[in-house]
Amino acid sequence: MTKKMSMSTSKTSLVLFLCQIISALDVPLDSKLLEELSQPPTITQQSPKDYIVDPRENIVIQCEAKGKPPPSFSWTRNGTHFDIDKDAQVTMKPNSGTLVINIMNGGKAEAYEGVYQCTARNERGAAVSNNIVIRPSRSPLWTKEKLEPNHVREGDSLVLHCRPPVGLPPPIIFWMDNAFQRLPQSERVSQGLNGDLYFSNVQPEDTREDYICYARFNHTQTIQQKQPISVKVFSMDSLNDTIAANLSDTDIYGAKPVTERQPVLLTPTGSASTKVELRGNVLLLECIAAGLPTPVIRWIKEGGELPANRTFFENFKKTLKIIDVSEADSGNYKCIARNALGSVHHVISVTVKAAPYWITAPRNLVLSPGEDGTLICRANGSPKPSISWLANGVPIAIAPEDPSRKVDGDTIIFSHVQERSSAVYQCNASNEYGYLLANAFVNVLAEPPRILTPANKLYQVIADSPALLDCAYFGSPKPEIEWFKGVKGSILRGNEYVFHDNGTLEIPVAQKSNAGTYTCVARNELGKIQNEVQLEIKDPTMIIKQPEYKVIQRYGQVSFECIIKHDSTLLPTVTWLKDNDELPDDERFLVGKDNLTIMNVTDKDDGTYTCIVNTTLDSVSASAVLTVVAAPPTPAIIYARPNPPFDLELTGQLERSIDLSWIPGDENNSPITSFVVEFEDALHEPGVWRYQTEVPGTQTMAQLKLSPYVNYSFRVIAVNRIGRSQPSEPSEQYLTKSASPDENPANVQGIGSEPDNLVITWEPLKGFQSNGPGLQYKVSWRQKDVDDEWTSVIVANVSKYIVSGTPTFVPYEVKVQALNDLGYAPEPSEVIGHSGEDLPMVAPGNVQVHVINSTLAKVHWDPVPLKSVRGHLQGYKVYYWKVQSLSRRSRRHIEKKILTFRGNKTFGMLPGLEPYSSYKLNVRVVNGKGEGPASPDKVFKTPEGVPSSPSFLKITNPTLDSLTLEWGSPTHPNGVLTSYTLKFQPINNTHELGPLVEIRIPANESSLILKNLNYSTRYKFYFNAQTSVGSGSQITEEAVTIMDEAGILRPAVGAGKAMASRQVDIATQGWFIGLMCAVALLILILLIVCFIRRNKGGKYPVKEKEDAHADPEIQPMKEDDGTFGEYSDAEDHKPLKKGSRTPSDRTVKKEDSDDSLVDYGEGVNGQFNEDGSFIGQYSGKKEKEPAEGNESSEAPSPVNAMNSFV
Repeated sequence: MTKKMSMSTSKTSLVLFLCQIISALDVPLDSKLLEELSQPPTITQQSPKDYIVDPRENIVIQCEAKGKPPPSFSWTRNGTHFDIDKDAQVTMKPNSGTLVINIMNGGKAEAYEGVYQCTARNERGAAVSNNIVIRPSRSPLWTKEKLEPNHVREGDSLVLHCRPPVGLPPPIIFWMDNAFQRLPQSERVSQGLNGDLYFSNVQPEDTREDYICYARFNHTQTIQQKQPISVKVFSMDSLNDTIAANLSDTDIYGAKPVTERQPVLLTPTGSASTKVELRGNVLLLECIAAGLPTPVIRWIKEGGELPANRTFFENFKKTLKIIDVSEADSGNYKCIARNALGSVHHVISVTVKAAPYWITAPRNLVLSPGEDGTLICRANGSPKPSISWLANGVPIAIAPEDPSRKVDGDTIIFSHVQERSSAVYQCNASNEYGYLLANAFVNVLAEPPRILTPANKLYQVIADSPALLDCAYFGSPKPEIEWFKGVKGSILRGNEYVFHDNGTLEIPVAQKSNAGTYTCVARNELGKIQNEVQLEIKDPTMIIKQPEYKVIQRYGQVSFECIIKHDSTLLPTVTWLKDNDELPDDERFLVGKDNLTIMNVTDKDDGTYTCIVNTTLDSVSASAVLTVVAAPPTPAIIYARPNPPFDLELTGQLERSIDLSWIPGDENNSPITSFVVEFEDALHEPGVWRYQTEVPGTQTMAQLKLSPYVNYSFRVIAVNRIGRSQPSEPSEQYLTKSASPDENPANVQGIGSEPDNLVITWEPLKGFQSNGPGLQYKVSWRQKDVDDEWTSVIVANVSKYIVSGTPTFVPYEVKVQALNDLGYAPEPSEVIGHSGEDLPMVAPGNVQVHVINSTLAKVHWDPVPLKSVRGHLQGYKVYYWKVQSLSRRSRRHIEKKILTFRGNKTFGMLPGLEPYSSYKLNVRVVNGKGEGPASPDKVFKTPEGVPSSPSFLKITNPTLDSLTLEWGSPTHPNGVLTSYTLKFQPINNTHELGPLVEIRIPANESSLILKNLNYSTRYKFYFNAQTSVGSGSQITEEAVTIMDEAGILRPAVGAGKAMASRQVDIATQGWFIGLMCAVALLILILLIVCFIRRNKGGKYPVKEKEDAHADPEIQPMKEDDGTFGEYSDAEDHKPLKKGSRTPSDRTVKKEDSDDSLVDYGEGVNGQFNEDGSFIGQYSGKKEKEPAEGNESSEAPSPVNAMNSFV
């Protein structure tokens, strides 16, 4: 607790206080006040002391300062005045001292090298910047030199010198090869700090001709390259062979093999060296050694340890790095290079010097007239820096005299200052390694008192707590502060108050009696000012019923109470914690107004529960422990729905709310989880109960929101885990007063049904939403984007209004407002609608068709102007139809097809076209009303395609060595037929296919007699047609030449290579034929017996075989449906599968194709993708081409000959 302070304070306290208030280095307490006070200049921003600039860019030398009045700026260059007005390349930024030297517009950076210093001056003094040395960066080229190849013996050491050009700042060195890949480095090969590449020992793999040293000058973003250096490593064996080849027999030479060598230092040389580094810099020490094996480097500090956390080893421990060095890091550092043959060491004596650094930098002084003060400037360094003072940028020895000022080394003492003593002083601390320059002003002010605390500020504290009343003030001289209670009260004194230096009044223990108005008075010799503040004392917040320790059985219910008492003007918030953490996110935890209830308690609910009450001024808490124990065994419990609540009571009746309370019924062994409140509106919907709200099962009261002009009745339903109770008896009725509507109709729309009208529709308000009698609607509309007034009409409680006489399809702003006998609802929001649509007026133009292939075309068109659509553009429809086939020149019934393309598309695909045909199409635009006029018909033709299969293939007149083939032309030639192709091959008794023979037949032929065939042989035929595009699908057939009646084997003649041999087997012998006939007769008798016993019998396996090769000439067919009579019963009269039977005349007909086009548009037949491409696939059945040896048939025996053609 601070003691009572005297209102008369020392001058030193005033100085320190004011320094804190308006110091240039601190954020002011009141910025508005400080803007009104005079202040000497202060440098706020300047360029670095050593400023290296890019010679290609403008030079910007920063100098920013603040002061009151704003300072003016001037510059010196190399110690003399720099007149920027005489140099067209130099400008100064407005309201700033920053210089911009225009290099990019003809100036040369070298011409502006030098030392620059900025001075900021106003009537109170002058501040100066550091000496800013401007130097352009340099990236000179490498000097040309002749580099001789390096021939090195394996195992020797090698140094490749880089010697980069001297740049500003120094470049970064790295070694790469011709492919711009960094050269690998290791303990054996590494780059030194000077950029040279050191080899402790060379190996044959070091031989290469592209050792290249690169210098990167970061400031100018340039890279310079040294000429490649060649290194050739000779092994001892190759060197001996080379020398021996050039010596005579009398010469004696012997090269020693590679021998191991003990370490020798490559850098640094000798046994000792020195190093000077500046305080705060990074110390880098390096040792690189030669030797074989490669030496390992180790570092130690003689007489001490290497500094922890600041020591790092780099370059494979060849470099010792110590960051942020200080004088304590001076000493001897030893590097030791060691391998298996010995070691070598080097001692580096490190001396750490220091540029000047601050111990106490001078700080700004703000003094009142007649006061005393000091400026202290203390710095250290190695060697110790010298201190010199300047006043307003002039050495103090030659500056104008000030009788109040006395210089004593690093201190200036001020006595009895006057306003003319204001100035800016510069302290310069320098040694051979650098300098420090600091500005500190002395500002002598004479200001009347000012109070910074807002007037009538309200302070609220809790009774028995400390009260702190602020009175932040300013004045020069420092004002005296006095406090009064009340407007005419006496000055406050005594031990019950504490007066702080900053003007604050503290009441350590505030009571209700301390409440009231307090007045703070500040005065000095220049004036007086006062300010009033208010103090309110609030009652403390208390927990009058705290939660208590509870023991609860598992799966039970527990409740903790926390009833509070608080000041009526404070709003408390209650928070519950479990074990000092948030409550679990579990619906079992129910937080009420004064309690916490936990349902269905489990073991994990064990713990400490804390109730915390917070207000804006205080906070209290109370805790209790919950212990969960196992429940004892209990008899079976019968669970049921709860009984309905009863004794419903309405209280707190207001216009828009009412309180409903009730008494719960029996919960029937299942806790009530919630209560559902329903209401009935006897005025508008009698007998209809609607949901009102739902509250937790721990509550027996609900505050209900009400609507005006509703005759309410309420009932309550209890809910537990089993279900819902019966509703309670209704409460008494409560009729709310009428009011104007609270809301407007929803789902307002404006859509025209005819070209000259606008139909405005909405969802009417429900009865309880009307808020009063006489519900009507104000319907308003006006044409959008036209400067028209709203047109309004009031209609009864309907849901539609039609505006007639509107232009066709124009936008309208529409709104519908509800009203009743008591007034209007709030202003409704506007919606955009459109008057009715009409058919489009214009057809799409510039219709173009691009035929992609024989079945697909792409159509393009220009979009119609949107104004001519006269409605919502839905898309375009393409009508297209086939005019005629170009191959038959015959017209057929025109069937138009339609494709629809949604949106503003300008192209589409036409699929499923017939080849070699002429088509027409037109395009129409579609809106919500319908289709517009059609574009002129566009004619296009599809190219030829491959034909369909021949319409039939019939084989007749079989003889011993010939068959007659007849065929019909393709149903769809799809072009001009050029020829037919017939392929056939024999099928032997092992179901293998013989050689394939191909015959080309002119397109005008329709039959062919095929001669020189083998007798009693089955052949398979493949037949198709061709156009100029290619071959169509084929049709197949099988046939058999008849047997030789005389049984004489005659040689085949002229059958070609495929018929060069004739097969003869036992099946052609007479005795075998007789045996087979007897077997057939026996089988026939067995079949007759089976038919009789089975009442015409069922299907036999022989039927499946005959299905595969049925001979219509051998096996009789039923005349009605073509099925086999002998092998089917009454239930088997079903039509044959497609292609499974051949008519009796051996004609194979291709079934007529429906070929119904699945349109690609969005009509009923097809669909398009977004880009108009067709969705779906076309597929057609195509007979597989025969493969020799891969198909089989029956052997040419008498039995096999009875099989039908397939």
